Amino acid sequence: MDTQYRFSGNTAEIDRERVHRWISEQTYWAPGRSRARQDAAIDGSRNFGVYDSASNRQVAYARMVTNGVTFAWLCDAFVDPDVRGHGIGAMLIAGIVENCRPLGLRRIALSTSDAHGLYAKFDFTPLATSESWMERLDQPNS
Repeated sequence: MDTQYRFSGNTAEIDRERVHRWISEQTYWAPGRSRARQDAAIDGSRNFGVYDSASNRQVAYARMVTNGVTFAWLCDAFVDPDVRGHGIGAMLIAGIVENCRPLGLRRIALSTSDAHGLYAKFDFTPLATSESWMERLDQPNS
């Protein structure tokens, strides 16, 4: 693993301002998300980051909504555009998978429009029974 960067599952390390800017200004799934909503999402989730080891600057983020026993939803995964292409996304997902392994989760779900190849490296596959999944959208961009 590249020692220039380090993975952490410590919520206290999350740079909330940086994460809010990323999610609200640079994502297709949550443009305009308020800081209050983002902070509430952080507070209600397991949070993960990748950090530059020298400066401690956060360069990636993701969160997981889970009951901690059977199911988790991986969401808000983001890598700073300045460090994309350097394996940071893979480090983030590998760290999350390893961090959650002791929970024995039966299913980790996610939704992506553009990172299928990354997630496939960690055994994520398209839903086998997508016809059984349903959703209800009130505010899809928040």
